[in-house]
Amino acid sequence: MGPFTILQVCMGNICRSPMAERLTAHFAREAYGPDFEDHLYVHGAGTGDWHVGQPMDRQAARQLQSRGVDLGTFRARHLDTALIDGSDLILTATGEQAEYVAELRPDARSRTFVLGEFGRLLPSVSAEDLPDSVYERGVALVAAVAAVRGDAPPRRSDDLVDPYMRGDEVFSRVADQIEATVRPLVLRLFNG
Repeated sequence: MGPFTILQVCMGNICRSPMAERLTAHFAREAYGPDFEDHLYVHGAGTGDWHVGQPMDRQAARQLQSRGVDLGTFRARHLDTALIDGSDLILTATGEQAEYVAELRPDARSRTFVLGEFGRLLPSVSAEDLPDSVYERGVALVAAVAAVRGDAPPRRSDDLVDPYMRGDEVFSRVADQIEATVRPLVLRLFNG
C-alpha cells in the first residue's frame, strides 16, 4: 500500500497549488517528522500549460519562506489523467478547476474538492473510529467528506482568489486560507 496521495491543482501551477503543496508537506513534517513521505505524497499541477517547467512564482515562494517552509525544488506541471488517477484526494483552487478535473476523469468526482470546500466540510467528519494507517485514514476521510457534501456544489466562497501579479497582501491572504484547510487535514491524517 503506497502513501496517501494529495494532488493540489490551480490554473498555472506556480502560485496557489505550489503554496498548498509545500504547506501540506511542511505541516506533515511537523506532525510526523522527516519520514512523512513514507505515508503522504503531495504534488501539484495546473489546468493550463503555459507555465510548464517554470519555477514557483516569486511572491508565492516569499510567502512560504516567511512561514518557515522548505521550498525544495519546483517546476510547474500540466494536469493530465495519470496525475488524477494516481491521487487519492484532489484539491483544486476553484470550482471551475474541480469541474475541469471531473471532465477529464468523471470517476474522480467523489475525491475532488475545492480546497475551501474540503476545509469547510472536514470538521463535520468525526475523528472517531478512523483506521490506523495514514493511507486508510485518508481514504476514509475523503469518503466521509464526500458523503457530507452529497450533491451540493461548492460555494463561491470556497474558491481561492488568484493572486498572480497581485500584491503580497493577496498572497498572504491566500496562504492563510490554504493553511486553514491543510493544517487540520494533516493533523487528521497523522493524529486521527
